[in-house]
Amino acid sequence: MKIFRTEIDGVFIIEPTVFEDERGYFFESYNKNKLEEQGIKYNFIQDNQSKSRFGTIRGIHFQKGEFSQAKLVRVLEGKVLDVAVDLRKESPTFGKYVAVELSAENHRQLMIPRGFGHGFSVLSDTAVFAYKCDNVYNKNAEVGIRYDDKTLNIDWKIKPEEAILSEKDKHHPSLEEIECF
Repeated sequence: MKIFRTEIDGVFIIEPTVFEDERGYFFESYNKNKLEEQGIKYNFIQDNQSKSRFGTIRGIHFQKGEFSQAKLVRVLEGKVLDVAVDLRKESPTFGKYVAVELSAENHRQLMIPRGFGHGFSVLSDTAVFAYKCDNVYNKNAEVGIRYDDKTLNIDWKIKPEEAILSEKDKHHPSLEEIECF
């Protein structure tokens, strides 16, 4: 397992060691001890999974306060552009983001700490997305930022006319309008 630091403190790209032969492949998708050796210490308590079609943009979502969540995300089928936005007010990288292509082929994972907004866009026909959380979901703590926020200026690799959004995601406020961590 290879673990790479990104330009934003606390966000890591994780690449498992994949063993392939004529039968297929095998890899460890999660190893608590190996992550802890690199200072990545989380107690994951919930796994979530979604399936989406090309053009779907989910996010930018986060939970505030005691319900804030760290996430370890990966793609089981297809390909996405995964985005983690630093929303920690006191951080030198506040408002900056990391964007990483995650796919069933590259097996990459993204470790997103608490204090970050998260979203992804589907770049393949369909994508099955899975993630571990270190805290439970709480509807009252849920917050979002517009996917097309002008300050963030994220290139989701999806043409605006092809973007598929939930009603909720269409109406999120901008980064300037929300209260961050």
